[in-house]
This record gives sequence, structure tokens and C-alpha cells, in this order.
Amino acid sequence: MSSFSVDEVARVAGLARIALTQEEIERFAGELAVISEAVAKVSEVATPDVPATSHPIPLANVAREDVVVPTLDRAEVLAAAPASEDGKFLVPQILGEE
Repeated sequence: MSSFSVDEVARVAGLARIALTQEEIERFAGELAVISEAVAKVSEVATPDVPATSHPIPLANVAREDVVVPTLDRAEVLAAAPASEDGKFLVPQILGEE
């Protein structure tokens, strides 16, 4: 991996329309160089015989099984609501729209 120069960081910031100070550009160039070195180290050991992993610990789905059950009765639910209209909850208007 290559290191990132101050000019490259400034150019990319300009393309992204991000205003950076000279100190920020220099700091980001250094940080990107460290990241680039870390990726290069990982690439050295990531050989074809090493399987790709997305998580170091195997994960299992812990969600319960979907079970179809009877739904609530609409009339009962709407009867418990403060207000309803046309089979739906009636709520106060908040946006001033009609």
C-alpha cells in the first residue's frame, strides 16, 4: 500500500467539498498512512489458504421462530383508543396539513 501525501489528502478533500485546515490535512495524511500500513500487514498474512472471516466467533440466530397466532380484534383495540375514525386511530394533527 502507498502512503498518502498531503497533496492527495487536500485534493480528495477538495473533490468532496470538505474544508480542511492545513493542520487537519497533515494530521489526516498521517492517519491514512497508519491505516494503509495496517492494511498492508493484514494483506501479508491473508493468503489463499486462510479462509475469510467476518466475525472471529461463530454467531447463531438467537431470534425465536415465527409463530402465527390470532391477531387482536380491531374493534377491541379501537375501543380502548382515545379516539378513532374509519377503523383507524385518530391522532392530533401536528404539521398543519389537511
